[in-house]
Amino acid sequence: MPRFAANLSMMYTEHDFLDRFAAAAADGFKAVEFLFPYAYAPAEIAKRLREQGLTQALFNLPPGDWAGGERGLAALPGREDEFAASVQQALVYAQATGCRRLHVMAGVASAGADREAMRRTYVANLRHAAAQFAAHGITALIEPINTRDMPGYFLTHQQQAHDVVAEVGASNLKVQMDLYHCQIMEGDLLMRLKRHIDGVGHLQIAGVPQRHEPDTGEVNYRWLFDEIDALGYEGYIGCEYRPSEGTSEGLGWFAPYKEAQA
Repeated sequence: MPRFAANLSMMYTEHDFLDRFAAAAADGFKAVEFLFPYAYAPAEIAKRLREQGLTQALFNLPPGDWAGGERGLAALPGREDEFAASVQQALVYAQATGCRRLHVMAGVASAGADREAMRRTYVANLRHAAAQFAAHGITALIEPINTRDMPGYFLTHQQQAHDVVAEVGASNLKVQMDLYHCQIMEGDLLMRLKRHIDGVGHLQIAGVPQRHEPDTGEVNYRWLFDEIDALGYEGYIGCEYRPSEGTSEGLGWFAPYKEAQA
């Protein structure tokens, strides 16, 4: 039975961020994820998790200047020192919250960027991050993201991500497979899951194409969840979607799985 993590950056936005932990727990979630915790003290996040009995499944490294359009630092030549500092900042939060999965965002390629130089930088930075995380039992993740939602993002396809993982050669580096992004870029979700599942460290879902609840749109997630179980995946499935109306009101899809969450 799949285990789900509520994404608190997209879900429960009816509440202030620190109140979303309690809202998710009240609806039966036992785990949460979010994009970035850095606007809050690590102890404040840890307190909310502890009070609600929640597991922190995932969060992202600092992305650079998010408001200015940056979407990660790992593949950006010349930003290596800033990236190394972001690794240490994320580790502080991971240790405080007990999080064992950290998403390392690649970044956006500027017009005319040397993609081979970006790849070399990406591989070197991922080796650095994985080495830093290994001592703490943390897995680094990289995620292909669709070009409609994030134009110019360096990593876009599943095989591309798994090729990078192979080149880096770190046992604690895996792929964060977001089925919403994968459906938009490639489709054929079950075959891609079967091909890559051993290298997948985290799954995420959303309805396609509007990125609403997973029981809306063109993907039959109810069927796919059974197939994911059959493949032996034991990690969390992050619910990275934007509720079409109220978050709690849209959780009909979650009802069959609620009692089995742990």
